[in-house]
Amino acid sequence: MTDQLFRLPAAFTGTHRVVAEEIDEYDHVNNAVYLQWLDRIAWAHSADLGLSLERCLAIRCGMAVRHTRVDYLEAARLDDILVLATWIVASDHRLRCTRRFEIQRVADGKRVLEAEIDFFSLNLNTGKPCRFPPEFTECYKPLPEVVAAYANLPTASRQVGRWPR
Repeated sequence: MTDQLFRLPAAFTGTHRVVAEEIDEYDHVNNAVYLQWLDRIAWAHSADLGLSLERCLAIRCGMAVRHTRVDYLEAARLDDILVLATWIVASDHRLRCTRRFEIQRVADGKRVLEAEIDFFSLNLNTGKPCRFPPEFTECYKPLPEVVAAYANLPTASRQVGRWPR
């Protein structure tokens, strides 16, 4: 069902109802709140793949953000029910991976946000980049069907955060 909502197959999804604390002076969700949602769905996906925060702390390795690209497409408002989706769309299997995100409003099916975040592996003891531990290599590999579908997206759809689109 959710695969029909999104441009890529095999989405990891979660739902969220917008609450009053997330609304800013312009009567819509504050831009910074979206980034918190992306962080939450990424952590939920990682945990589902076997890499919970506790596991990352135990092996003293985590993923840190290198670059974030976001297109805010529609305003989300109080009480909107949203479906958040994420995929791992690229990985060098050594140091870096890229996640794609989409948020859709349930009521009208409109895409509210598209984003891509580039991550790198971080040694939590030194604060420096490090090679993927075996768990990261296994868990942060993109699914072949996602890679194929991502490659077939129109160029503009792979240009998240770039102007003009």
